[in-house]
Order: sequence, then structure tokens, then C-alpha cells
Amino acid sequence: MSDPDADSAPTAQVTGTAPAPQAPVRRLRRAERREQILDAATRAFARAGYAATGLDDVAAEAGLTRAMLYRHFESKADLYRAVLDRACLRLAEATGTGVDDYDESTLPALVRAASADPDGFRLLFRYAAREPDFRELIDSITAASREIAHRNLAGEIPEGPWLDWAANLIPAFTIEAVIAWLDAGHPDPDHAAERINQAVHGIMATAQAPAEQRPKP
Repeated sequence: MSDPDADSAPTAQVTGTAPAPQAPVRRLRRAERREQILDAATRAFARAGYAATGLDDVAAEAGLTRAMLYRHFESKADLYRAVLDRACLRLAEATGTGVDDYDESTLPALVRAASADPDGFRLLFRYAAREPDFRELIDSITAASREIAHRNLAGEIPEGPWLDWAANLIPAFTIEAVIAWLDAGHPDPDHAAERINQAVHGIMATAQAPAEQRPKP
């Protein structure tokens, strides 16, 4: 008995007097097909961004028809939002989301998550930030990151403008450092988090330094 929620990829019609044998088509359950489409859409959107990528591009990347995409997503915007939501969920699962979750394991987890899904990571922090219709997602992540940084740095840096400076800068710097690492080809993956962490501690040291040693605002 066939699965009513399963999808099958389109097959070409064979003409002629003698039908040619066809390989059996593997039917995917709806959830599996959705994941296939999200994987393809992540790759397609990461190459050119939201505006320059059409549903035909995503369909070609997935090896499906445009009509098949519409069985799972109402529009390009709906598909893009699903791609971003999945990337955000994967990142949260890898790194934790609570205020007390930031510790010495967080940065290595962030690097591993970015390495496991580089296209999704770039979409969240490079492309979505430039898309007015989707920027609220990255803004919410940025605000949460600043709050976490502020609470965790409060024990290291005195309350005041330099604590605010470090809490704003460190999350933004960390994300840009990870993206730059991805763009460089993932060098030295076993020590990448340690190298980035050294730079983060440099920012913290600057914020902790006596006033005469701090950079001029």
C-alpha cells in the first residue's frame, strides 16, 4: 500500500513501440522530501542570496520540479524562512541558548556547528542581516548574544561603558571570525576555536585595562 504522504521524483516519459525498463523510483516520506528541499535551498541561497535566487534555482539544485516545491512551501519567502529557522535551531542545539550556557565549550561548539553547516551559518549571519524582510531573526539572535555576553563578562569587567563595549563587540567579532575562518577554507580545525578565543581575550584585556592604556574612543 502506498504512503499518501510520500513524494516521488518526476520521471521522464519514454516514447516508442517498446517501453524501456526504468529504475525503480525511491519514494520519500514527506519529512524526508522537506529536508531534501531545505538542503538544496540552503546551498542555492548561500551561493547568491535571497533576491538573486529563484524557486527554479532551488528546484534544479534539488533535482525536483517547481510544482514539487509548492507541495511543501507556499512561496520563496516561506522556503527561505524555513531554511533560516532550521539553521537557527541547529545552532541553538549545538551551542545552547540559556544565559548560563556560555562557558569554555561554547566557542568550540560554535566552530563545530559552523563547520557542519557552513552554508546555513553564512545565511544566518551574512545574508539574513542584509534582507529587510528577515533581519528581525538575526536581530533577535544578536540581542540575545549581547545579553549573554554582558552577564558573563560582568564578573571580569567593571560595570560601565567598557563592559557595554565588550559585550557588544565580542559576539559580533566572534561571528565574523568564524565566517572568516570558513571563507579561508577551515584551516587548523582542531585549534581554530582556541585561536579565536585568544583574540576574544584580547578584547577582554583591553576592556579591563587601566584608563591610560585603553584605546581612545
